Amino acid sequence: MAQPNYSSDKEALDHLRQEYAKLTTEISKVIVGQDDVIREVIISILGNGHCLLVGVPGLAKTLLVNTISEALGLSFNRIQFTPDLMPSDIVGSEILDENRKFKFVKGPLFSNIILADEINRTPPKTQAALLEAMQERAVTAAGSRYPLPSPFFVLATQNPIEQEGTYPLPEAQLDRFMFNIWVDYPTFEEELNVVKNTTGGVTNKVNSVIDADQILFFQNLIRKMPVADNVVEYAVKLVSKTRPGREMAPEMVNNFLSWGAGPRASQYLIIGAKCNAALNGKYSPDIEDIQAVALPILRHRIVRNYKAEAEGYTVEKIIKELF
Repeated sequence: MAQPNYSSDKEALDHLRQEYAKLTTEISKVIVGQDDVIREVIISILGNGHCLLVGVPGLAKTLLVNTISEALGLSFNRIQFTPDLMPSDIVGSEILDENRKFKFVKGPLFSNIILADEINRTPPKTQAALLEAMQERAVTAAGSRYPLPSPFFVLATQNPIEQEGTYPLPEAQLDRFMFNIWVDYPTFEEELNVVKNTTGGVTNKVNSVIDADQILFFQNLIRKMPVADNVVEYAVKLVSKTRPGREMAPEMVNNFLSWGAGPRASQYLIIGAKCNAALNGKYSPDIEDIQAVALPILRHRIVRNYKAEAEGYTVEKIIKELF
């Protein structure tokens, strides 16, 4: 797919919105509903971030990621995380070839989109190998560094139930994910459509809408979007309010939170707001765009205390009150 030439950034942003409309149309051939989840995954891809999808089994998380990768024209690998999975199983390893020389055989991590299924089922050593790749976008094996394909995204899934025998991700590692996306049950009408579409003999083919070069172009385009100072200040203030014991923290935060979000949350709020603005046909983000992406960015970066749990204060309720 040839990269078109744009006369201005405004024209390029208009084209991005058109491509997004085509993209959602293709994805809807297979995925019924889950509009917010699809939008947030695409925002994280345009923002060059990673996603953690949290939801009970059977909500088509794997199918959703696979469908998005097909519509984006990107290579896709699924890695099933299990307690016996080793770092070399995902990164790759060196083997002796027929000339008795060592050569590196790339693991499944060498793909554009990685679905890390049930990331909390594998030990910290393997989690760390994946999270290093997410941060560096490269892996190291036997002293050599191997860059990963570009673009590179990790979409990890986690089951909120059945926590026995799991290795929960520490907060420091959760911070590597741009979004924590909650995948909820479909509505009654959506589930009716799912059953009708999946129990017949017809299967829909998803066409590629955008290729890897265009994604890289749009990522750079979004980075160049101007942001007003008051919007940046709002984002930083919102994050600062989540830190108990600090000057800007309201009484509710001091009462109900143990830890707040770090500076990476402020960065992701601005990047996410830019993506949200671009998909809505705006050429600069405003405070509404910050609020639109605040929940998935902040929900895994703040830690409630026992008092909040006892009084039924959810993370989502705390974040919304900070608006």
